[in-house]
Amino acid sequence: MLKDIFKSISIPSIMGILNLTEDSFSDGGRYLSTDSAISYAQELIFAGATILDIGAESTRPGSKEVSAELEWGRIEPVLTKLKQSFPHIQISIDTQKASVARKAIALGADIINDVSALRNDPDMVQVLAEAKDTRLVLMHMQGRPENMQDKPEYQDVVKEVHDFLKERSEYAIMMGIYPQRLILDPGIGFGKNLEHNLKLLSSLDSFNDLNIPLLLGTSRKRFIDEITRSEVHRRIGGTLTTTMLACLSKAQIIRVHDVYEHAQFLKVLAAVAVMGET
Repeated sequence: MLKDIFKSISIPSIMGILNLTEDSFSDGGRYLSTDSAISYAQELIFAGATILDIGAESTRPGSKEVSAELEWGRIEPVLTKLKQSFPHIQISIDTQKASVARKAIALGADIINDVSALRNDPDMVQVLAEAKDTRLVLMHMQGRPENMQDKPEYQDVVKEVHDFLKERSEYAIMMGIYPQRLILDPGIGFGKNLEHNLKLLSSLDSFNDLNIPLLLGTSRKRFIDEITRSEVHRRIGGTLTTTMLACLSKAQIIRVHDVYEHAQFLKVLAAVAVMGET
């Protein structure tokens, strides 16, 4: 019955993606200047994003690391202006480097999004342990961005990703990061083929027993193109499908490029769900 489905739906927060990179798969090179980045961030906020995820180092398949100096040089002016202009918006910094995270937290970053789940930089866990008001995203990734799509293999991808996130969250807690500050991300597209991604998407509720908020990042990713051939900017329909799965599985954050369309989708869904429960 639809009424039963409506009762199980939750509406996630929208994390808008702001890439300050030259080579991100979707919008690389478009927001390298501070003015263009701030203008686009404002567009995402007005469209409905309550969190912005700022990345200055691409983690697309095959990408290479950039120096901490270059990464921070891109982030600092944008983060500074956004915290001044939009203090009510949560700012997430997508970085694997402790030095970048430390400086970002000092400027008011609310979340550190570490796609390595504290495995890349041994100093990262201490930086987060000392930052009592900053949340941390722990993401699953098999391999590294430069090689993660070289024939990824799993015996049971759902169990292995679940066990990895459980182990990483337990490690973070043991090192002094309270569980209330953690967010988990199964890492769709990071060291996974189409079958792996689909199995994870169809089992998102398998992570609910960890009792830590789940972030889902599927926006415009290649697995959509593998199901239905489409250019990067024409994958909104596929991404919205996964957002519906996020709503059904009680994921708390969706990380997306197309904020306006997702805000509209979620508002309509919420309105229908409320009416359906009456």
